[in-house]
Amino acid sequence: MLNDIEFINGFSTELSDDYRLAKSYVRDIPTQALVYTRSFTHKLAAQLAVQHGVTFTSANLYDRIEQLNQRRVIDVAAVRALHRLRSDGNRGAHPEKYHLTQTQLVNIAEKSIHQILQIIEKLYPSLHPGVAPHYQFEAFDSFAGRDLCYRAVMKNDPEAQYLVGMSLKVKGLMLQEQERALAHTTDDSLLASSSSASSSSTSSSSNSNSAESNTPSPISTTVEQTSAGVFAQAAHWFHIASAHHQAALFEHGVSLLHGYSGAENPATGEAFIAQAAAQGIVNAQALLGFFYLVGSNQFDVDINQAETLLTLAANAEDAEAMSNLGVLFYQNQQFEQAYLWVNKAAQTGYPHAQYHLALMLEQGEGCQVDIATSQQWMQEAAEQGQLDAMLRCSSDILHDDDASQEQLNIAEHYLHEVIKYGRNVTAMIELSVALADGILGRIDVVQAAYLLQQANLHANEIQRQVIEPLWQSLLMQIDSVIALNPTEDELATLQQAKCLLA
Repeated sequence: MLNDIEFINGFSTELSDDYRLAKSYVRDIPTQALVYTRSFTHKLAAQLAVQHGVTFTSANLYDRIEQLNQRRVIDVAAVRALHRLRSDGNRGAHPEKYHLTQTQLVNIAEKSIHQILQIIEKLYPSLHPGVAPHYQFEAFDSFAGRDLCYRAVMKNDPEAQYLVGMSLKVKGLMLQEQERALAHTTDDSLLASSSSASSSSTSSSSNSNSAESNTPSPISTTVEQTSAGVFAQAAHWFHIASAHHQAALFEHGVSLLHGYSGAENPATGEAFIAQAAAQGIVNAQALLGFFYLVGSNQFDVDINQAETLLTLAANAEDAEAMSNLGVLFYQNQQFEQAYLWVNKAAQTGYPHAQYHLALMLEQGEGCQVDIATSQQWMQEAAEQGQLDAMLRCSSDILHDDDASQEQLNIAEHYLHEVIKYGRNVTAMIELSVALADGILGRIDVVQAAYLLQQANLHANEIQRQVIEPLWQSLLMQIDSVIALNPTEDELATLQQAKCLLA
C-alpha cells in the first residue's frame, strides 16, 4: 500500500517535495513545516487554476483562493480548507505575532499535514480519473533536527545553518515572552487571593510550559536557557550562513539590529536588511518598507518607497506587510484601500489587523458600519492575545449587566493577561474596580488595593486623577467593613489591603 508521501507524489510531483519537507520538520522545526505548508498551498492553487483555465489577477494567495471560489473550481469546504492552510502557513512565518508556544506550533503543524491529506483526497478526481487510492499514513519522526545539525556543522550547509538559526530564534522569542511575563507576575500571596478563573489560567499556562520543556528536540538549548543566550546562538548561525544565503543575510541584519549577540548595530543591520530586500527576500521587503513608512536609523520616511516594498511583500502573503500597507493608506486617508489591506491581513489570522479591522467596521471607515462583524473580529483578536482587543472585550463584558459568569471569567483572564504583558494602567483600574465592587462574583479588597497601587505607580497625571477618587472610595469601603467587627482572618485581610493604600 502507498504511504502518504507516495500518495501526494501520485497526485502531483510538483507538490510532493513541499509536503515531504513540511512533514519532516513538524516535530523539530514546526515554523519551517508551516512555511512549507504555505508553499504547498500556493502551488496547489496554481495547479487548480491551470487545470480549469483560470488566469489569476493577483499574486496574493487569499485573492487566488477566492478567485477559484468565484469560478466554482472548488466547493466551499475546499475553499475553507485552503484558507486554513494559508492562515497556518502565515503563523509559521511570524510565530512571535501570535503568542504561540512550541507545543502549540507543533500541534498546528501536525493538523496542517492532516488537512493537506484531506483536501488532496477530495481534489484527487479533479486531476486524475477515479477516486483517490488508499494509503497508509506514516507517523511523524524527529530526525530532521538531527540531520540539520549534522549538515550545519559537518557539511557547512548554509541552508541547514539558516534553519538551525531560525529554530533557535523562535525558541529565543518564546523564552523572551516567558521572561517578560515572569517579570510582571504579581506577588504569590496576592495571586493566591485572585479568582478561580485567574488560577486556572495560571495553571494552564504552567502546564503548557511544562509540556513545551518536555518536548524532545535535537536542536538543544540546554547550555543556556535564557532568551539572551539562545538569541546569541541564533545570531552565530545566521552570521555563518549569511555569506551564501539571502534569507540568512536578512536574519543576520535583524540580529545586529536587535543586538542578539550583545550591543545593537542598527546601521550595519539595516544595510544587510536592505541587501536582502534587493534580492527578493519577502521578510526583508516587509521590514524595509516599514522603515520607509516610519523612518529608522538609516532610512528617512519615503511613502512611495514604503508603498512599493510593502506591496511586494503583501502580494507575497506577508501578513505584517499587508497590515502596514493598510496603515499607509489609512494615514493618507485612502480608507477604502486601507480597509482592503487590513481586511486581507485579518483574514490571514494576524491579530493586530483583526483589531484594527474591528475598529474600521465600527466606524465605517472604508466600509459600511457593521457592529456585529466588528465585534466578531474584536473577539477573534482578543482570543489570539492582541492586548488592545483583550482590554476592549473585557471592558465591554464588565459593563454589560447581562454578562454571564463564564463571560466575566473571560474578562478577568483578559485583564490579567493585559496587565502581565502590557503593564496597562487602564486594565489595572478596570480589574481593581471589578474586584472591589463584586462584579466578578466575589469581593477581593487585597487584590483590588494592590492593583490600584500598581496603577498609581505606572500612571500618568491624567490617569492619577481617575485613580484618586477610586483610592479614597476603596479606603472608605475597607474602613466601613472593619467597623462591622469582622472575624480575625477577615480583619487581617482588610488591614493588609489598607496597608497597601497607606
